Amino acid sequence: MRFNSILVANRGEIACRIMQTAQFMGIKCIAVFVEADKDAPFVKMADEAIKLSSSYMDDSAIIDAAKQSGAEAIHPGYGFLSENAAFARKVKSNKLIWIGPSPHVIKVMGDKLKAKELAEKSGVPTLPMTSNTKDVKSIGYPILIKAAAGGGGKGMRIVKKESELKDSIVSAKREALSGFGDDRIFIERYLEKSRHIEIQILGDEHGNVVHLGERECSIQRRHQKIIEESPSPRIDPFLREEMGQAAVKLAKKIKYFSAGTVEFLFDDKTDEFWFLEVNTRLQVEHPVTEEVTGIDLVAEQIKIARGDELEFAQDDIDWHGHAIEARLYAEDPGNNFLPEIGTLHAYDTSLASEVRWDSGVEEGSVIGTDFDPMLSKVISWAPNRIDAANKLARGLEKAHMGGVITNRQFLISCLRNESFLNGNTTTDFIEREALETKKNLSANELHQASTAIALWLAQQNRVSDPVTGFIPANWTNGRMPLQRVKLLFMQNEIEVKYKLNKDNLYEVMGSICEIYHCDSAGIDIEIDSHRFYAQVTSAGSEILINMPFGDVNASVLPRFIEPGNEVPEGGLIAPMPGKVIDVKVKKGSKVKAGDTLVIIEAMKMEHSIKATETGKIAKVMIQLNDQVDNGATLLVLEK
Repeated sequence: MRFNSILVANRGEIACRIMQTAQFMGIKCIAVFVEADKDAPFVKMADEAIKLSSSYMDDSAIIDAAKQSGAEAIHPGYGFLSENAAFARKVKSNKLIWIGPSPHVIKVMGDKLKAKELAEKSGVPTLPMTSNTKDVKSIGYPILIKAAAGGGGKGMRIVKKESELKDSIVSAKREALSGFGDDRIFIERYLEKSRHIEIQILGDEHGNVVHLGERECSIQRRHQKIIEESPSPRIDPFLREEMGQAAVKLAKKIKYFSAGTVEFLFDDKTDEFWFLEVNTRLQVEHPVTEEVTGIDLVAEQIKIARGDELEFAQDDIDWHGHAIEARLYAEDPGNNFLPEIGTLHAYDTSLASEVRWDSGVEEGSVIGTDFDPMLSKVISWAPNRIDAANKLARGLEKAHMGGVITNRQFLISCLRNESFLNGNTTTDFIEREALETKKNLSANELHQASTAIALWLAQQNRVSDPVTGFIPANWTNGRMPLQRVKLLFMQNEIEVKYKLNKDNLYEVMGSICEIYHCDSAGIDIEIDSHRFYAQVTSAGSEILINMPFGDVNASVLPRFIEPGNEVPEGGLIAPMPGKVIDVKVKKGSKVKAGDTLVIIEAMKMEHSIKATETGKIAKVMIQLNDQVDNGATLLVLEK
């Protein structure tokens, strides 16, 4: 069972994470990649890589890559083929070692309906559920439609009233089929105010099973977790042991080995908990458990796969301090968290090294629509929860990144929110709290950022001028007007006027400024006795500056602006790039406000474009299967 090489059948940050541990253990790592990922960090990190002509879902191509490279084992990461029992069987039948639980367990636990039946037989409580739509009334609204064959928010729909049921089922089944190749769904009671608690388990092939405590993952958007922590601020030692033993009992009943997670829904009012599902893989949020236990879960997976016994018993496991993870996504919280695309012109975490960055991107990475929009997982540890939250928020602020809209400011708002700091983190948190989706600059912050950018540009222009760059900046043989530059900050147009007095002292809009150092990477500047260093990145007319309060993006406005394409009056536009998978209207159709008109698929998730008012469709500018860009006009609606 011993092996010295692993093929990582995944991509992005999780591929990097697996290789980091495996290579530290002296194990050779082979990556697989598609054309879109040829320059990705995980490909460069691998000892060697095999290019796939198809996709990460092509099990035969991945087996062939393992044989071609001489890999002895395959680690699936999470997502893609990680919970595909047929793939696990295929790996083993080709005399390769599968780093994960048995194919039988994956199959049984991957079917959410069968998993619930097993939980009930094991004495673990479950929520009322049905796979028959005729029985919905017996459960009572609101309800949650879920995919039977997968998770990650795909195929999930909250339904609050009967009139929404039919369309929600159709949409959930279609999304489940696209994401998992299986359109089966089931329906269970939806608790609007609860906590999502999961127990990390480890088991070996010798019958030993332990739990590593709980993670709370209640803060979610579109059923996707964005902030996770360990331990939960709500679970006490008694509840931890009760839930942990329920998870271990179920794991032993199904003869579970490798790393896995048993997920529960917890009622804040009654202290009751209900079984949700078992994830037969490494979880995205596994780092918070590693931080509080000191146990490397990837290393344990590898040791279990080679036949080792667990080196610790339940009583040996201790929890220290508090860890919080935030998922950094390329998405726009101000636009219903829809995915964003673009190029990361800046991505530098060196000034935020006090937190852990599990990243799958780097400066220059292109973020497209082919894959999940997660850029990084950012993890903090501290002796207590308040310090962990502050540390993570500050780390997110100090990182220098731009070129793509992200949820960074939203995460910072969550971490600094009073309800969050008080531990009031039930699943209704995002709907309940008024959270900032973007940084709102004060007048003073706007002044400081615009001043720093203007003077950085002035310095760079002098250095790059091959003709007059040698002339002292303040030299003149006549009276000259103030120098000026126009900048656009978050829809605010600012004209910065400045002049050089002497000895690197500038006068900028009433402020006295001194430049201590300036180069292409940033500027060390003092503005009215306030000194700071700001990293700066430019890409065309876009300037990204990292101020003491975080990154700020500005555009240098040209002297003359060309007119752009205008959206026709009444035009409904695409909120993100994607594929048109359903057009529910035609020219002349009468619609009411709130009616779904078009459905776009992006990154395996469906997004509905709804009528903003009652009216008639005047133009239909797209058709089925069209690929549309962000901001493309789809329909024109007349009042």
